[in-house]
Amino acid sequence: MQRPFCPRPSHKLFAMQRPDAPEEPVEPIIAPEPDPTVKVPLALEDWLAVILLALLALITFANVLVRYFTDQSFAWTEEISIFLLIVLTMAGGSMAFVRNHHIRIEILADNGSPRRQRILALIANVCVLLFFVMLTVLSARLVYDEFRYEETSPAIGVPTWWYSVWLPLMAALISARVLGTLMRLVRGQAK
Repeated sequence: MQRPFCPRPSHKLFAMQRPDAPEEPVEPIIAPEPDPTVKVPLALEDWLAVILLALLALITFANVLVRYFTDQSFAWTEEISIFLLIVLTMAGGSMAFVRNHHIRIEILADNGSPRRQRILALIANVCVLLFFVMLTVLSARLVYDEFRYEETSPAIGVPTWWYSVWLPLMAALISARVLGTLMRLVRGQAK
């Protein structure tokens, strides 16, 4: 009895790629891009994100351990975790805008002539700048109201402006980063 033909996975029948392509994908699949030249190093936001994420993981892990062994929970972990997550999100947003990794509709933003791409990038950055300047002003008013009316957090009773003060600060940071990107676009130094 003849054995049925069973090709090896490397056989040409199974090759679903170019003949000159390697067997395994080469890492990284997306080539790293160099950071743009900026006056204030992006390492500040990078390290802030690393520290915040580590704190968030430690606090959450400690709360899980305490809950597992005692059937109780730390009251303050939810408030602190939400605060850390908001600051982490704002730091990540700042990095994304400088590195041009923010959310956009790529079929519109990356296609067409270089002039069209530049105009769309200018319009997008102006809109983002206006949004974060407005967020800075309005959140500063929120922090002032929380300070003036002496609002406290429900779980641990600290003033809520301790948490809220980071929103206008981080929004101002993003505004400054977007303004720098906008200036590089106007000078023709950014894509």
